[in-house]
Amino acid sequence: MNAVSVLLLLAVAAFVGYALYRTYVRYRKGSACCGSTPEKVRRIGAADRGRSHYPHRAQAQITQMTCDNCAARVENSLNAIDGIWAQVRIDSRNALIRSRQPIDEALIRSAVHQAGYGVGDIKIEC
Repeated sequence: MNAVSVLLLLAVAAFVGYALYRTYVRYRKGSACCGSTPEKVRRIGAADRGRSHYPHRAQAQITQMTCDNCAARVENSLNAIDGIWAQVRIDSRNALIRSRQPIDEALIRSAVHQAGYGVGDIKIEC
């Protein structure tokens, strides 16, 4: 019985430690929500905004966003990809992604995860 209690205590300590570590990592990256970065995140759009230059489109559900700063971080991360023009809306928690090349779902998911957020469904429109 004593060994089970020790193992349970270690499991709880590991869980709490991991949760604290994840919070620290998000804060350190500057991707924690509004509370840790009081200044407004500036959106960096795509240089080329000619819609006819982006024949491929997709809609992606973004999870874990809670404010406009979160949406700006996701949008900036997606717009950093060459050939992508993204617009992210906090009210719908949705990203409209335009691309010059066929859309690579893994690349989209990776960019959003690097910004500190999650991706739900991605619907490729064309």
